[in-house]
Amino acid sequence: MHSAQFRFHHDVVVRFRDIDAVGHAHHSEAFVYFEEARAAYWREVVGRLNLEDIDYVMAEAEVRWHRRVFWPQTLSVGVRISRLGRKHFEMEYEVLGTDGERLQSGRTVQVMYDYSAEASLPIPDAARAAIERFDGPFGPGGRPEM
Repeated sequence: MHSAQFRFHHDVVVRFRDIDAVGHAHHSEAFVYFEEARAAYWREVVGRLNLEDIDYVMAEAEVRWHRRVFWPQTLSVGVRISRLGRKHFEMEYEVLGTDGERLQSGRTVQVMYDYSAEASLPIPDAARAAIERFDGPFGPGGRPEM
């Protein structure tokens, strides 16, 4: 089951190690599920295939838990870019369970970064074009309402 609001989806398996003492996925695992989907988006949409191609740093992250996540199941993580600035971009996430229930949602803000210069940099033209082709168009305030 996928959310219609997100064009990109990535399946994430809930691992036994994710489960805490009270029988559901530990609250920190939401960020891991987001990270796995974000990495898949960066590979498949933006075309950055290798670890050294990761050219951003995390600036902000938030999560909302709607329902508990149990093991075993495979989650569908929808991810999209909702804002595209000059040097930063914002991503939104929606995690659905096998029954289609919304389990978690959230957002992150990434800043493009040159690790050798230790400084932020503008989003590269090729990355911007790939993002706009897949998740655009973007206006000054982000994406238009869907």
